[in-house]
Amino acid sequence: MTRINSTPSTPGSGPAEASNGSEPTTHIVPGGHGHAFEVKKGTAFRIVDLHGQQIVDLMAWVLPYPSSLEHLSMSYTRYVLNGEAPPAVGDCLVTNKQEPIFKITADVCHTHDMTFMACNPAFYAGMGLKGHRSCAENIAGAMKPWGMESYLEATAVDPFNVFQNTPDMSLKDLGCSRPGDVIEFDVLKDAVVAVSSCPYDVDGFGGGKATDIAVVTGLKPQRAK
Repeated sequence: MTRINSTPSTPGSGPAEASNGSEPTTHIVPGGHGHAFEVKKGTAFRIVDLHGQQIVDLMAWVLPYPSSLEHLSMSYTRYVLNGEAPPAVGDCLVTNKQEPIFKITADVCHTHDMTFMACNPAFYAGMGLKGHRSCAENIAGAMKPWGMESYLEATAVDPFNVFQNTPDMSLKDLGCSRPGDVIEFDVLKDAVVAVSSCPYDVDGFGGGKATDIAVVTGLKPQRAK
């Protein structure tokens, strides 16, 4: 899997973008905002950092939401991977039932975080930035069509922080992905996925501005290389 060199140009919209085995669909998520979409077992999806240095918070819940009570879990994934971080191509992310939900089949950046919470209103208020956009609110807003009512429901799930360089902060920048970096997942359970193009822009991070990402759904699964 190589970098994507051009910006995808076929945006989708909302819950209607659910993966169903048809042609792939690309949705451009504006910088600092969120998006949610359904994926089907036996398909794949991809996240693309279009401009570089953009962290993406990813959460997922097994359908039907919310009655299944099953969600992507970073603590269970860390346990299954014996504490190794970040996960590598071929590794699975698991749920709070300790069952695989996604398998990483391609990864250009190879740097992701499984320990930090989603930024939230209190996080920014503590820095004197009351009212700043946050990943928790972005995800709650994107999940509203599925019945999520409060950002506190999002903070109950720790995200998979795609392209976030927490494991090697002494070696390279917190946001170390480059334009066109890609991570791709095979879907192992029907799920609703929510992503946030993280709005954290303090102290010049990521160039001082959150940037767009692309989500590509409806892909055919591939064998991890």
